[in-house]
Amino acid sequence: MCRGDGRRCDGNGSVIPRAGLLLAAVVFAVDQFVKWLVTGPLRIDFLGAYRTLLPIFDLRFTKNEGVSLGMLRAETDTTRWLLVAFTAAIAIAVAVWMFRERKRADQLALGLVLGGALGNILDRVRLGYVVDFADLHFGEWRPFLVFNVADAAITIGVLILLVRALLIREKRDDVSENVHA
Repeated sequence: MCRGDGRRCDGNGSVIPRAGLLLAAVVFAVDQFVKWLVTGPLRIDFLGAYRTLLPIFDLRFTKNEGVSLGMLRAETDTTRWLLVAFTAAIAIAVAVWMFRERKRADQLALGLVLGGALGNILDRVRLGYVVDFADLHFGEWRPFLVFNVADAAITIGVLILLVRALLIREKRDDVSENVHA
């Protein structure tokens, strides 16, 4: 049930994760805008195209036909749409989790994941691949594959969820925990 704590609730008393949904929309919009900027006005839109911004950072066009780390490559239309369905199912699960989650920090982390997932899904639906362009490197050493805003948001969201789950313990109101009471 919603308590009088300023959170919006639906008719059933469930919390509506407005901040998480807003963050998901912002991540989605920024991801799509930056991809448009890189592939449109900056004309980094074919394999081999790149532009050096800093000695350690390039914009480098890459077609990602797989999921994380290029695994599960979609090389046919059938595997492409199976990948869309698979990632859409994950996005739906994340959205359901966000609506059930009571902790705002976790809702925001889930918003990062959801917005990133939706950005990459739209690429795969429209183009058949995900546009990756961010190339962080130190000389020849690349700590990451070429990525995009959506990938960064997903990674940050998952890391926040892991840190919160493994390292941060919420205070419990359960009196039974205090055996000396």
